[in-house]
Amino acid sequence: PVGRAVALAAEGRPHYVGVLGRVDSTEDFHDENDRPLVIRRTRLELRGDRGWTAFEDTREVVPFEISEGLDRIAVDGAALEDGLVVVTRESVGTAADLGDRAPAGTPPETPARLRIDLLSSVDHALVLGVPGVDPERGPILRPGLGRPLVLTNLEAKEAMRLLAAGRQGTTRAISLLLGGGTAAVLAGVAWAGIDALV
Repeated sequence: PVGRAVALAAEGRPHYVGVLGRVDSTEDFHDENDRPLVIRRTRLELRGDRGWTAFEDTREVVPFEISEGLDRIAVDGAALEDGLVVVTRESVGTAADLGDRAPAGTPPETPARLRIDLLSSVDHALVLGVPGVDPERGPILRPGLGRPLVLTNLEAKEAMRLLAAGRQGTTRAISLLLGGGTAAVLAGVAWAGIDALV
């Protein structure tokens, strides 16, 4: 529960935990479809001999938090790298479609694609990270203990499937962390229920 993560942050002893709740922000921004976003990552990529390579990678992140009832914990959105696991919107074409945005000397027939990852302030998300305290934002989830900050707005099985696509070797650990985080959240809820009955 979010309240337990806040308590762990106050204790100051690092724990890697999974927190499930609603994404919330007072500073969200709207895209062309009027979605209230907290994160938008836009990548332009070209395909070469070694696969797809990004030549433009833009991130827009505003302060946001995960909430559950009256409990809230901030998320260090700027620290999210490959740990942002959402459905990627993708458009494929050629370098000729990019006009002046393509790097100089790129053959016009080179395969190109645009990839966009979004997180909205109306989503529910599972965040895996280490609770701590930020002087300005208060309790916050960050990467730590040698583990990444992971956030997904998908069901755990779907998130694991996306993580495994083309990256089986490096994503098994993240998949296990997502599963472990979900199990920890459920175990915490069950423990609170048992404690309330006793």
